[in-house]
Amino acid sequence: MHVQEIVVQMSDVGQRLDTFLAKKTGITRSQIQKLIGKCDVLVNGRSVSQNYKVKKDDLISLKVPEKKPEGLIPEPIPIDTLYKDDHIVVVNKPAGMVVYPSAGHNHGTLMNAISYHCRRLATVGRPLRPGVVHRLDKDTSGVMVIALSDEAYYNLIEQFRHRAIKRRYIALIYGNIRENEGEIALKIGRSESDRKKMSTRMKKGKEAVTRWKVLERFGNATLIEARPGTGRTHQIRVHFASIGHPLLGDRAYGKKTTLKWKMENGKWKTLTFPRQMLHAELLGFIHPVTREYIEFLSPLPEDMAQKIEELRHFK
Repeated sequence: MHVQEIVVQMSDVGQRLDTFLAKKTGITRSQIQKLIGKCDVLVNGRSVSQNYKVKKDDLISLKVPEKKPEGLIPEPIPIDTLYKDDHIVVVNKPAGMVVYPSAGHNHGTLMNAISYHCRRLATVGRPLRPGVVHRLDKDTSGVMVIALSDEAYYNLIEQFRHRAIKRRYIALIYGNIRENEGEIALKIGRSESDRKKMSTRMKKGKEAVTRWKVLERFGNATLIEARPGTGRTHQIRVHFASIGHPLLGDRAYGKKTTLKWKMENGKWKTLTFPRQMLHAELLGFIHPVTREYIEFLSPLPEDMAQKIEELRHFK
């Protein structure tokens, strides 16, 4: 979304605001009215109604939403391919990469890379997410499978729906969780206060189950293995934040982005986590065509492994 500014000239005086802006911007009048209703249009710094009559030298600013990309643009982005045949491709997604294009992320996504390296793509999910049967958040690393044929797409979707996919994540959470293993079974739904986030505190939600066990303790942080039994949006992040142990580096849930230790010399050591410490380590499923069970592992990425080593040093 970008801000566009327009100064009213004498020849335009007296026109309705929505009509004036539709002529000047090329945006439809109905879309302009929606922007006015959301206070995304200001006249001389204040919001007005859509039938406001523009005056000479009025300064009109409007927030113009970015156009969504209309199709995938193949890009020669290197990807770590773990497996590929005519029906599926399994990749090791790096942290920081968006899975498919959306407003604000038109280029540089995993699917831009896939469309370059795999010329044949599924038709389901076009134009921007052909063959995408699941996804990882931008700042989550690890194993993903993408269907390259419609047959593979529908089969994998059914496996996910029937919870037949084996998944294992590694995460660093804040604090010293009390038990050595457990299960979080809290429904997850769209947050009522922030529609961009998910929550366990809402009137309606969908069943969500995450099983976990401790791998290593560091006092003020814990390394865990998490096995989601369901696939809700942000599930692991939301579940651990809800029990007071948010993922380290998660700026949306918990906001625990640093840890501090007091050194023997009295000075403080600060460890910063620039992204959520979550890695999809394992993915196993029945091949949609050969019907053989296949499993893929992804080693911890360097940034996460380094943080674990630093935590061991201050343990």
